[in-house]
Amino acid sequence: MTTFPLPLDISPMEAKAADRIPTEPGVWQYEPKWDGFRCLASKGSDTVDLRAKSGKPLGRYFPELVTALSDLKMRDFVVDGEIVIDIAGSFSFEALQARLHPAQSRIRRLSLETPATFILFDMLAEPGGNVILEEGLVDRRQAVETFVVSSKSAHLSLSKHTLDVTAAERWLKDAGHGSTDGVVAKRLAEPYRPGERAMVKVKKLRTADCVVGGFRYLAGSPQVGSLLLGLYNEEGKLDHVGFTSTIGNDDRADLTQRLERLRAKPGFTGRAPGGPSRWSTERSGQWEALKPELVVEVRFDHVTGDRFRHGTKLMRWRPDKLPSQCTFDQIR
Repeated sequence: MTTFPLPLDISPMEAKAADRIPTEPGVWQYEPKWDGFRCLASKGSDTVDLRAKSGKPLGRYFPELVTALSDLKMRDFVVDGEIVIDIAGSFSFEALQARLHPAQSRIRRLSLETPATFILFDMLAEPGGNVILEEGLVDRRQAVETFVVSSKSAHLSLSKHTLDVTAAERWLKDAGHGSTDGVVAKRLAEPYRPGERAMVKVKKLRTADCVVGGFRYLAGSPQVGSLLLGLYNEEGKLDHVGFTSTIGNDDRADLTQRLERLRAKPGFTGRAPGGPSRWSTERSGQWEALKPELVVEVRFDHVTGDRFRHGTKLMRWRPDKLPSQCTFDQIR
């Protein structure tokens, strides 16, 4: 039976959100917040295990990474990092999601066509089984740098880092499209704290004016639960780009009546909402189409495939804006 340096169900150290990058000199190390799948990788004497932040196994979905780690002469180690897939010079979250498929044959094919890379940024146990959780970040960073250099693997790379807050601010400014979606700040002297939000993450937040092309009711309620957002594409058609559900309880009744008076198909004339997806927290795929007359300003953090990656925050209604002014130029 294979043993590992640490339990396989150990949780990765996490980050709490902040509005600004912390700046105390000599206290922080900054890294890009990579746009991929967080992963703890463990190798025992002869077995490799990949675990997502949720604790679920990832190995079957990324066989090329299992092979790369298995082929290393180094054994009995645990590393922390992010799995990414590069498509035409930019990391693709869609390509990662395509790996979460039940057919092993498809996974094998994709692993050859779009191989993954494991970007490492921390080490929990050095090769040989020496657990270094209690060591400060400076020492753990040195350990993971030595590990990546020694591996000489095309599938393993080292995360960028800096102690310069000016450089970190530049990374944050460039985030939101492609490979990164923010900056992570870590205390140089702090040990690795499994499962604790001991780091700081800062995402670039932007705003866009969107047309309300439809809405969904709250589950089991006659009141509105979320607004479906759209932007006009180059052909003049309204594409669904995401949703917002940050509606105040005191506003729901009046807003529901207002929306119901505007019900009319098709709502979206281009790409329309589907059923539940990673852009929707609603269980039901049912939605009500609206005349494209209402405009809202929303705050968002990341765009992937011309959609908002996560739910957005409703900032304000924009009666001063024409729906036709709500185009993709705002988010590209």
